[in-house]
Amino acid sequence: MTMHNPLSPRSPFSIALALSLSFLLVYYIFGNLGWAPSSESLKLIGQISGWCERVSGGIFREPVNALSNLGFMVVGLSMFFILSKEQLDTKNGNLFYGITPVSVLYAGAVIWLGPGSMLMHGTHTAWGGWADNLSMVMYILLPWLINVSTMGGWSVGKLIKVYASIVCIYAVARWFFGGRLGIHLDLFGLSIGLWAISECLYRFWSPTFRWLSGFIGFVVAAVFGIMPADMIAEPQKFWWVILFWIPAILSPNEPVTTRRYTPWYFLGIAAYIIAFLIWLKGRPDNPWCVPDSWVQLHALWHLLTAAATWCFFKFLRTEAPKIKTANG
Repeated sequence: MTMHNPLSPRSPFSIALALSLSFLLVYYIFGNLGWAPSSESLKLIGQISGWCERVSGGIFREPVNALSNLGFMVVGLSMFFILSKEQLDTKNGNLFYGITPVSVLYAGAVIWLGPGSMLMHGTHTAWGGWADNLSMVMYILLPWLINVSTMGGWSVGKLIKVYASIVCIYAVARWFFGGRLGIHLDLFGLSIGLWAISECLYRFWSPTFRWLSGFIGFVVAAVFGIMPADMIAEPQKFWWVILFWIPAILSPNEPVTTRRYTPWYFLGIAAYIIAFLIWLKGRPDNPWCVPDSWVQLHALWHLLTAAATWCFFKFLRTEAPKIKTANG
């Protein structure tokens, strides 16, 4: 098998590396010129940020929390390095081998998690917060859309168009209407549930389970502290639970491929759950908060979630056609 050179100037890895370094250079230049609006970025200097670290007057308002986002960029670039030297998987059709639209989109989304979060923790501006949230949504949309596209028989082109449409609409709505779009909708949190639902559906698809799968969303919500009693008490706030059935609607067919869940999927889930527990501790009102420490819990959240994206990348690379038995 002929291997490509990932270090050639025109390889996707080299392009991704150049774009990443360019972002850091532009950040450095504008950081020294001052973030606009300057009053928004300067007013909290010396105080404790919402993520525990004391706000600095340097180009990184939260130095440790901001720089820990380099972890996402390193992980995403590592994906590009591997993909850039591989051939396409012509035998099994796995879209996470070699340079494909889907593999590039995934690795690119992982890289963008770094700049997005860095802009929030580094600039302390509203637009930085918008970029951070958008980067998270751009990543978390991919796994469940990939799942339903497989069970829905979508082409790669349709998957890209649906993904791009959701991202564009959300980006505009988030900019003008704020965090929950004015309708109590947290697309990032919802997409975590849709991923869990669609993954269970991918693994255990049947005509009956297809329509029962939406109830898994209530289990996921409970894990994150949203109980059915809360939903019943405030139906106008939790109306979005009806969206738990999106995977069922979009997945009329049993997948013709399968994935190995051990070890990478479970390692990814474990990394994310541990990261989330750490995230809960990394707040100013928590005894574990040490604002002037070079070890920040929120930075650990970044590094562990970056590791989780790597685990899920490896997991998605296990996909292969199902082996037909004598019984069909």
